[in-house]
Amino acid sequence: MSQGRGKYDFYIGLGLAMSSSIFIGGSFILKKKGLLRLARKGSMRAGQGGHAYLKEWLWWAGLLSMGAGEVANFAAYAFAPATLVTPLGALSVLVSAILSSYFLNERLNLHGKIGCLLSILGSTVMVIHAPKEDDLETLNEMSHKLGDPGFMVFATLVIIVSLILIFVVGPRHGQTNILVYITICSVIGALSVSCVKGLGIAMKELFAGKPVLSHPLAWILLLSLIVCVSTQINYLNRALDIFNTSIVTPIYYVFFTTSVLTCSAILFKEWQHMAADDIIGTLSGFLTIIVGIFLLHAFKDVSISLASLAVSFRKEERAVNGGLSGLYECHTNDEGSVSPITEQQLTEINISRRNGNLAAF
Repeated sequence: MSQGRGKYDFYIGLGLAMSSSIFIGGSFILKKKGLLRLARKGSMRAGQGGHAYLKEWLWWAGLLSMGAGEVANFAAYAFAPATLVTPLGALSVLVSAILSSYFLNERLNLHGKIGCLLSILGSTVMVIHAPKEDDLETLNEMSHKLGDPGFMVFATLVIIVSLILIFVVGPRHGQTNILVYITICSVIGALSVSCVKGLGIAMKELFAGKPVLSHPLAWILLLSLIVCVSTQINYLNRALDIFNTSIVTPIYYVFFTTSVLTCSAILFKEWQHMAADDIIGTLSGFLTIIVGIFLLHAFKDVSISLASLAVSFRKEERAVNGGLSGLYECHTNDEGSVSPITEQQLTEINISRRNGNLAAF
């Protein structure tokens, strides 16, 4: 792959990844509103194993929006490295948070706005330092990487952990512990991204006129993707139905992205082709996004804004000025008489106040 062609594909993948985040972020809101409408109607909820949401048009609208986002995401993996595409899913968190404040009455306070800004900055840093070229071009190369012992061990562990969570932990703790269903979605999502990457390569080969349909790996990847995505949709619906969207979305992003980055490092070995400063920049950007998402949702119930901060500062200033005025007008000396406070004493009061020792004065 030439350097010019690689950069061209990089920007195509970047654009597709960003549009994918917009569609997916909106899909969370539509699906949540559909599930809430079903709950008001008294239908069996998805968190209890019900499937009444299949009759709700809002849920289907959310599913179609998510489908459009996943198609764009699918195409993005064909043009850009997974190390770039997956972390940009943070943009869907921002879209979801902003839309939630308008359509689900979930407040976006000052912490949330700062979190949005940090997430955007972190995403920008990751885009700058992500690998610009992808050296995986054919299904034969993909087949060779899938047979790598390291990936085989990783995939086996993912399947075992998923089965334990689904059949043992889920029935007991899924209704009360938010991490159960989200972990299922996240670890299986690492495998689904691998399948999407392989199918993206297959589509590029198909458009180039190569006999992809006769390659057994293409059909194996397609079947695996259907199984993985179906499982993700099922358990993500349960998590969204039981827990608040503002909690599910960021935790899912962090878990899912961490799983995919781990899988990418093992399967595609993209990190081996990155310079040390790019690795540090990528990790720093990812951690910045995590901090931003934490601020976006951890303090969601704290009512704070720039206006409230300004009011608080004015009240504190009036209280301090009032206290100093009283001390100035009525300072008692050692003999019990009242005398005006001097400029030197006023300076000492200010110093003591800054040191938190006004009462001792």
